[in-house]
Amino acid sequence: MSIADDLTQLEEMRNRGSLSEDEFQRAKSRLFSGKPSQEPLVQSLNSLRRSTSDRWVGGVCGGLAVAFGLEAWVWRIVFTLLLCVGGTGLAIYIILWLFVPLETPVARLPQH
Repeated sequence: MSIADDLTQLEEMRNRGSLSEDEFQRAKSRLFSGKPSQEPLVQSLNSLRRSTSDRWVGGVCGGLAVAFGLEAWVWRIVFTLLLCVGGTGLAIYIILWLFVPLETPVARLPQH
């Protein structure tokens, strides 16, 4: 799809009322900036960090919960089920523990 086709499609969406004028201008500027917009999955993967607050072992499940919007207990169940199926859950967990960086703690202001 060319830029002209994308622009035509954006204009049609604005004319139908699907896009406000502000949304149209932002989409148009992104289109002309040449920066590809990232998919939500890519954004989630890029923001993946191990949790320092919601952790039982390495913080992997807590980090996955924040990145993908699922509760940490769901991820714990997934890893446990995968552990029962040939140990793949443990292998994946260890790999994520080693390669996913730990989130940086937020500096708290002193309370008076």
